[in-house]
Amino acid sequence: MSNTTKNNTAEIDGVCDMLQNMRTADNEDSILSICANCGKEGSDVTNTCNKCKSVKYCNAACKKKHRHKHKKECEELVRLAAEHAAKLHDEKLFKQPPPNQDCPICFLRLPHLGTGSVYMACCGKVVCRGCMFEVQKKDTVGGLCPFCRTPPPRSNKESIKRYNKQIELNDANAISSVGCFYGDGRMGCPRNYAKALKLWHRAAELGNYDSYFNIGMAYQDGEGVEEDANKAIHYFELAAMGGNEMARHNLGIHEGVVGNYDRALKHLKIAVEGGHDSLNRIQELYICGHATKDDFEISLRSYHAYLDEIRSDQRDEAEAARDDYKYYEYASSAFGSGLVYR
Repeated sequence: MSNTTKNNTAEIDGVCDMLQNMRTADNEDSILSICANCGKEGSDVTNTCNKCKSVKYCNAACKKKHRHKHKKECEELVRLAAEHAAKLHDEKLFKQPPPNQDCPICFLRLPHLGTGSVYMACCGKVVCRGCMFEVQKKDTVGGLCPFCRTPPPRSNKESIKRYNKQIELNDANAISSVGCFYGDGRMGCPRNYAKALKLWHRAAELGNYDSYFNIGMAYQDGEGVEEDANKAIHYFELAAMGGNEMARHNLGIHEGVVGNYDRALKHLKIAVEGGHDSLNRIQELYICGHATKDDFEISLRSYHAYLDEIRSDQRDEAEAARDDYKYYEYASSAFGSGLVYR
């Protein structure tokens, strides 16, 4: 059974349990259960239908005898539960996630692009490259933390020591970062995908949704685990619901490939609002007749609104000085509206 199927089954079971609880609540004055086959009443009538969980029997023999009569009702209940579970899942999946946190120094929203901010293991803060560059211009020591002014580590060993100190505090960003070190074989850490996945799972449980994206990529590419497209989609969904725009973009691409264009458009629109380079994909959907010009223009305005939140003279100066401090991208528009940021 695939991971997606297991998750769907769990959601359906959860809805069936909810329906059963509602039915129980409606009849809370009735203490005794009734066997659906023989009509026996009693507190020992507890053998529930395994599929719909909506009827009870006094024993396995009654359940087996009643199976044929209950089959159509059971299938309909399961179908309704599946529809309801899918609706609940989509409500969570397509809900606009919260925006990135603000830089603790300039209090502007942190950019989506990874090169636009940096995690500081000395104090556990994520700061924008604009603030980093501003300190570097005045820094006579070299490499001071822009938040706590701690000097930079002198070796990989010292750097990992700082990360480990934050890990002891259950800092999800530190845990995820060290997972990346093991995944890539950097910072003196041997390449060990099993250890990386373990750290990413821990970080994700603590609220670092980017780690779910890393796990999804591992299943997509077969890194450290057996390649599994369904598990990849599952973890991309978890990452997207937490605000990872790359995962959201990947889901949009996947839905487009399998022909679910409405779902693809929904994902891509949310990705654009979060700052991801998805405008060209929405443009492609428009050209193929799967999106309207309004869809594209609304997304374009959403991205400009995102840029208004993240842009500053300080960040522009940092980006102009160093390519690795880039914090947004742009491209030409096929609709002739000048510059389209992406």
